[in-house]
Amino acid sequence: MLMCVTASHKNATFDLLERLSVGAEGVAARLVAHHECVSGAVVVATCNRFEAYIDLDEPVTAAASVAFEAAAEAVSETTGIPAEQLREVFDLSVGTAAAEHLFAVSAGLESVVVGEGEIAGQVRRSLESARAGGTTSSELERLFQRASQTSRGIKNRTPLGRAGRSIVRLALDLAESRIDDWATQRVLLVGTGAYAGASLAALRDRGVTDVLVHSPSGRAEKFARSHEIGWIGQDELARTTGEVDIIVTCTTADGHVVDAALLRAGRAAVAADHRARAGAAQDAPVLSLVSGAATPAAEVEPTGVSELVHDVITEAAAECPVPHASAQLVIDLGLPRNVDPDVATVAGVVLLDLETIRIHAPLEELQATEVARSIVSRAAQKFAAVGEERSLEPAVVALRSHVHALVEAEVARATARGDDDGSTARALRHLAGVLLHEPTVRARNLARNGDQAAYTTALQTLFGIEVPQAPVVVVPVTDADSAASAS
Repeated sequence: MLMCVTASHKNATFDLLERLSVGAEGVAARLVAHHECVSGAVVVATCNRFEAYIDLDEPVTAAASVAFEAAAEAVSETTGIPAEQLREVFDLSVGTAAAEHLFAVSAGLESVVVGEGEIAGQVRRSLESARAGGTTSSELERLFQRASQTSRGIKNRTPLGRAGRSIVRLALDLAESRIDDWATQRVLLVGTGAYAGASLAALRDRGVTDVLVHSPSGRAEKFARSHEIGWIGQDELARTTGEVDIIVTCTTADGHVVDAALLRAGRAAVAADHRARAGAAQDAPVLSLVSGAATPAAEVEPTGVSELVHDVITEAAAECPVPHASAQLVIDLGLPRNVDPDVATVAGVVLLDLETIRIHAPLEELQATEVARSIVSRAAQKFAAVGEERSLEPAVVALRSHVHALVEAEVARATARGDDDGSTARALRHLAGVLLHEPTVRARNLARNGDQAAYTTALQTLFGIEVPQAPVVVVPVTDADSAASAS
């Protein structure tokens, strides 16, 4: 039996989702290792949701309650969040409802930006992580493969699949009112993962050409070469933050990669090389890099690079490498947060993070969404029906093997007695096929009605047949965007 526990932007705070994302990697392994009823687990953790999909050995309602408690405890142990708090937040879906939920998630129907494209790749990468950790199962493999197929179908058949629906583009849409001309903007991209490519594409669509990339994990040069942009190392990061108009962060690095101290250091480094032109008035105002207020030059002590280092005069302002007229925009797409909220204390800095983006997300496009949800519902029902039928496949195979073994034994004896023309063998094999037809049909019918136990019990009681467990079948993911993201 499949089940799913969910915390998302719809029922949890951004702070809680951030804490859940930190310990997500260890949850699946803990569930599988410490709970006998759990045969597999896949965790999907994104910027707006945390979900654990669990395959239970026991197809009873009580098992779902036990697994729900196990999931809450496992998440609590890996994240430090009290289990009681998780129980209050987590939503539970079981059986067909769990499949329908994943299909909707993978199609972007549960996203902040309905129909956004990044989530499908994130769902596929979650399955790959479970494979690498040895926590997947045959049923989870089938579930996630069908989720990918369903999301592709929705993309091809509804307007929700059109280009441009993403949280990255929504962030840039929200920033539109602050940007006079995108073509003049200098941008620093921090991170080289899944959102980095989407961010770069969205920026280029708006006419941005001046982009540098930095990677906390050292992958900037490779990303820059493949995308034909510039890159910087750690030693250039601070100064570069003082030179650009927009900073977009989308790295999976733990902890903050941009904070107020970094921005102030960057501005100071740039300002140290910039002085007022010769002959400027002695009482020219000085711009504080901390408060943004103008201070008479006579009141500023010449102590080198400090908080008040930037001599600004009207004649020189146009040539100044540090922006004055417009605010510096910092867009944080990371979870956990890439940017310390204290950047808002730096003069002229505007922080746009996932919490803000979520608040301003547009309403669903009702007609397209209804069509997409109809596709999801049908796919989930089909998944459940096929799953029920497949659940008795091992039993049917065991029965066929048992009968065919008996038939072949009789054929061997008939041959030993002189049945050289093969007529006895043909008759026995035909009879076996006729006899097996009705039990095979009944197996499908019983499975659809949820009576698998009656079938397997009958086989064991009448023939002494033990039905083996189905092996885990791994279906390779071949989609181009299923490559694991890297920061």
